[in-house]
Amino acid sequence: MKHFLLRKAWLWLLVLLPTKIWAQAVDSAGIQREQLEKSFTYETGTITLGDNLAKLQVPKGYKFLSAKQSQYVLNQLWGNPPDSSTLGMLFPEHDSPLTENTYAVEISYSEEGYIKDNDAQDLNYTDLLKEMQQDVRDANPERVQAGYPSVELVRWASVPFYDAQNHKLHWAKEVKFGEDEANTLNYNVRVLGRKGYLLLNVIAPMSVLPTVKKNIPDMLAAVNFTSGNQYGDFNPDIDEVAQYGIGGLIAGKVLVKVGFFALILKFWKVLVAAASGIYYYLKKRLNGKKELPEPVLATEPEVEPAYPVI
Repeated sequence: MKHFLLRKAWLWLLVLLPTKIWAQAVDSAGIQREQLEKSFTYETGTITLGDNLAKLQVPKGYKFLSAKQSQYVLNQLWGNPPDSSTLGMLFPEHDSPLTENTYAVEISYSEEGYIKDNDAQDLNYTDLLKEMQQDVRDANPERVQAGYPSVELVRWASVPFYDAQNHKLHWAKEVKFGEDEANTLNYNVRVLGRKGYLLLNVIAPMSVLPTVKKNIPDMLAAVNFTSGNQYGDFNPDIDEVAQYGIGGLIAGKVLVKVGFFALILKFWKVLVAAASGIYYYLKKRLNGKKELPEPVLATEPEVEPAYPVI
């Protein structure tokens, strides 16, 4: 169960924050910034996500990085565990994975069943926040023991909002990692479908909150499930139903038995989205005299990341 929860946590909270420290470490490791920059191939227009699972119309002002290259960025460059659920990433059109003080939107899919939304109108988000804050505090000893900074859930940066007509949910949290002076923005978008949901996760400095909030409507409109995969395509005779609702989706909890919450997901994505987390990772690699990975080319054959199936 613990390994299952760890795996699921990786799907929830992702490291998406490049920093000046990262750029400096790339240079000090002897990898030319230009070489990495040129290795990325971006797309615009209409993108097919997964096996015709959904369509993304890249919003104005953004560019799309393919699933393979995004997995390379998240795993090889930013130090996250391999995760084949990643379908791609969005970057501001003038930025890249090496740009300091920028942000990115990681897109993935979680097939956990049809999520009933009848609890959305009854949720008390003030109480939910307090519960989540306590869950995070309770999990900190394990985070610290595992070698990662403690986490504090400061507040809602944007109170959760559920669009019942389009079955799209979004909310944002302000998070503090360890002793970092600057807090981190974690903006979450969920698009509900027939068998699961699409995740659009934005993690960035709090300073970009106004920009992200301004662009959220475009992001919400940009991604939709294809026919046959939409929320309204649910067939109760053959489709599974998730064991949690909108509240559980926001809180990061999974009901493993009817009426009982599983343990709160205890670990953030490896390398928390803070400058210190990325610094710790790069410092460890550089001190160990390990070279940073070679860029992956968009023309190389697709290879699924290898990790144990749990």
